[in-house]
Amino acid sequence: MLSINPDEIPMPKLHEYLLSAVAPRPIAFVSTIDKGGNANLAPFSFFNVFGSNPPTLIYSPARSGRTGATKNTHDNVLEIKECVVNIAHYDMLYQMNLAAGMYAKGTDEFKKSGLTPVASVTVKPPRVAECYVQMECEVKQVIETGPGGGAGNLVICEVKMIHINEKVLNEEGSIDPLKMDYIARMGKQFWARIGAENIISVSGFKMANELGIGWDALPVGITHSEYLSGNDIARTASLHAFPTTEELQELRKADFVKEIFFEHYNNFAALEKAIHMRAKIEIERGSLPLAFQLLMLAEEERTSLTK
Repeated sequence: MLSINPDEIPMPKLHEYLLSAVAPRPIAFVSTIDKGGNANLAPFSFFNVFGSNPPTLIYSPARSGRTGATKNTHDNVLEIKECVVNIAHYDMLYQMNLAAGMYAKGTDEFKKSGLTPVASVTVKPPRVAECYVQMECEVKQVIETGPGGGAGNLVICEVKMIHINEKVLNEEGSIDPLKMDYIARMGKQFWARIGAENIISVSGFKMANELGIGWDALPVGITHSEYLSGNDIARTASLHAFPTTEELQELRKADFVKEIFFEHYNNFAALEKAIHMRAKIEIERGSLPLAFQLLMLAEEERTSLTK
């Protein structure tokens, strides 16, 4: 494994490693104004949401890696402590990229990009009409992490008003990720477009207060399976309890289970493989309890052979 001390490589190479490793990153498409009333618009991939009470966003218009100069967005939020964080989508990717140019202070990137400014309700900077989600923010604090090229400037914002295009809402009034057509930044020139084919729904996904039995509680025969992936095993470990004796006895009566045992009679290695491969299929189908029962049948056979 390559091990890197950040102090021992050139900053541009370190920047490349960081941005390629921490990806994909959402985009804050930020509109600001300066004290002269000039609008600015720029995208930043050093961005995320950091709390909901109060609703808090943080993005970082980092210093230029070549010159160490601060960006217009950074300078503007020190003058007028307001901004709008707009969420861009795929159909505006190239227009957003136009706004990313290092134009002189006072240049209107709305005009450069062909995007449409629309008046905000609670802050002075305009919103981007084409964005599906627009969040008007008060800038609470700017933390400058260093004076050199590539240093971050953390702009901590409190959301004061959220605007959402109804076209991306589902029937319950929530944002539908299948309609957002998200874009995200990766390393160098690489981007991600997150459409329906890239979105998964994780069945059995655990919330912090929902405890599964855990990996450490599973038999070694499951955790060291040659046929199950780490994800397969973890999904099994997310269940709340082991199968009961009655459930395993009932499963043994199933025709497909009888066929597996008959075909691999007196050959435990082959039996275990067949059961684990069938359990893997059930896991992929989302039938986690059945998969766990199958795996525990294999463990019952393993135990019987050691007696």
